[in-house]
Amino acid sequence: MTRTQIYLTTSQNQSLARLAHLLDQGKSELIRCAIDEFLSRRDENNKLKKLRTARGMWKNRKDVLDVRKLRAEFDRF
Repeated sequence: MTRTQIYLTTSQNQSLARLAHLLDQGKSELIRCAIDEFLSRRDENNKLKKLRTARGMWKNRKDVLDVRKLRAEFDRF
């Protein structure tokens, strides 16, 4: 691991300390987890993987309205 220094606002530090106490984890661990999540959300490969995973997820749903029929009702005005 590499040691680094960051500046937090008083509010951020207090909230982080409360959360660390509630979860029984160190502030550093919470910060590392937050950074991992931040980086994961912005990784282009991760976005593509999520899109591929979601592909077709609504295909066999019976409880979803037919969008074409719904749009046809609006188009008649």
